[in-house]
Amino acid sequence: FEVEVTRAWAPNGADRFYNLIKIGFFKDIAIFRAIPGFMFQFGIHGNPQVSAAWRPARITDDKVNSAIASNNAGYLTFAKAGPNTRTTQMFINFGNNANLDGMGFPPIGKIINDGMSVAKKINTEYGEGAPSGRGPAQGMVQGRGNAYLKADFPNLDYIKTVTIK
Repeated sequence: FEVEVTRAWAPNGADRFYNLIKIGFFKDIAIFRAIPGFMFQFGIHGNPQVSAAWRPARITDDKVNSAIASNNAGYLTFAKAGPNTRTTQMFINFGNNANLDGMGFPPIGKIINDGMSVAKKINTEYGEGAPSGRGPAQGMVQGRGNAYLKADFPNLDYIKTVTIK
């Protein structure tokens, strides 16, 4: 599917995404968390050494302006664990999650054309990650990478590559 990024929505996030694409970060990247009606998440590198190098590379938060971009279905947003903690993990909303706007999650782009028909086919069988759900534990993904995911969660979907048009 195609994503159209609008830098004005969240310039720091858009710049990070652009630079990750330029260095080839998004090759064989697992969609390790997919919750029906909510979102699907990706962005932990399959190589634990690469993942470890990016973990401390945080970017400053962008402000959310819900009047120009909200966490609607098909919108791409960086994941975070608190103020100024965005690194490489991202998610695309399956549903309208405007409540995330007030929590400081500014979208950087949206799926265009008929891309949501592809996104809706992403496997959601594992759902939320451990320990809350039966999906992959993020610490294990970071520490063991794709070897862990392919052995323990064989039905996950993967992003093969991301390019700039």
